[in-house]
Amino acid sequence: MRKLIAEEKHLVRFVLNGRPAQIRVAPRMLLSDALRAELGATGTHVGCEHGVCGACTVRIDGAMARSCLTLAVQIDGAQIDTVEGVATAPGRLSVLQEAFRKHHALQCGFCTAGIVMSLDTLLRDEPEADETRIRDVLSGHLCRCTGYHAIVQAALEAADTFRKETENA
Repeated sequence: MRKLIAEEKHLVRFVLNGRPAQIRVAPRMLLSDALRAELGATGTHVGCEHGVCGACTVRIDGAMARSCLTLAVQIDGAQIDTVEGVATAPGRLSVLQEAFRKHHALQCGFCTAGIVMSLDTLLRDEPEADETRIRDVLSGHLCRCTGYHAIVQAALEAADTFRKETENA
């Protein structure tokens, strides 16, 4: 009978939604699992577990990433942002989240966190994003409920707000 070898856990230090964090993880633990099980960041959903659906999208050092394809040990020293960190203050919605609410851009909500993370990243980096660019980013997300129209409308409204904030800064 083969004896199983216990995997040594690695200490990983990073910043999660603006706050220092550290966890001990097995070398093969996925970031999505670490966020949900170890850190309670359950807004990050796991859908396909193959990087196709986009539900697990987070921001790593400012770039969109699929947390189901990222090992937790890879984020050592990184800045991680999840949907829990998008809001401007506890109990308040971000500009994008408010636009989602206004335009009814979510239904079951399963894919919403990943879509919000991708669009928030896009609008921070490209406040001039137009409908074509927004749809391009959305092409990396599967949503079976909304048909995307309301999501695009919400993103366009938020983009207008981001542009105005950029111009006034």
